[in-house]
Amino acid sequence: MDLQRALDIYRDKDNIAVQLDGEPVWIEHIDEVYGMATVQVGSRPTNTHTVSVDRLHEKKK
Repeated sequence: MDLQRALDIYRDKDNIAVQLDGEPVWIEHIDEVYGMATVQVGSRPTNTHTVSVDRLHEKKK
């Protein structure tokens, strides 16, 4: 995923399905300078990872 799309999804009021390595995630923060995203994996708020936005994939309907 490119940085602009990650920002669009993060700012969107609707829930847009995103995956990291095939697992569903929620984007919690985007670092625009470094192109990194902090994501919540699964339903546990403490289970977060910071990864490059190019590792994220929008789940197609």
